[in-house]
Amino acid sequence: AQARAEPRTQAASTRNRMSADDANLDLELEQDLNTDELMDVAEEKSTDADVKRKGRGHSAKDASDVEDRLGGEFDAVDASGAGPQKSVEGWILIVTGVHEEAQEEDILDKFSEYGNVTNLHLNLERRTGFVKGYALVEFAEQTEAQDAMENLHGTEFMGKTIAVDWAFSRAPSKMGATRRRGDDA
Repeated sequence: AQARAEPRTQAASTRNRMSADDANLDLELEQDLNTDELMDVAEEKSTDADVKRKGRGHSAKDASDVEDRLGGEFDAVDASGAGPQKSVEGWILIVTGVHEEAQEEDILDKFSEYGNVTNLHLNLERRTGFVKGYALVEFAEQTEAQDAMENLHGTEFMGKTIAVDWAFSRAPSKMGATRRRGDDA
């Protein structure tokens, strides 16, 4: 008789557990419905100002806010067509075809004839220690850099012909006809 009673108690406890689980599911479903209704109401009330966004740049409403945040006025970019572009500190020329055994002093002496050289970069290959074949020469004034470029481009330097050109230049305006590489018009 006792063996029969045990299965009944197990069955009764299983029924009780199932009814408790059903009650929990009903409660969860009701809470979910309430949450959905609350979210719908919140979405209707929210405006663009209430939306929180990650990242930068969402708070500025106009140009004056940006200037206030970033600390003042900035230089405007001059987009007046093709030509040399000034770097942050000066006018930079790139010199290619530099002899591998050239020294900074050699290049400085050559370019100083045309004006005050404010900076000179002569990159070396790590493995051999020789010059990579190019140098960056910076002048404070555009006229000095222009003179050096015009007078030294195509000249012989330490047994090699060097090419001198602007390191930074603006792209030509898109208003005129475009030239392709190899076209000599």
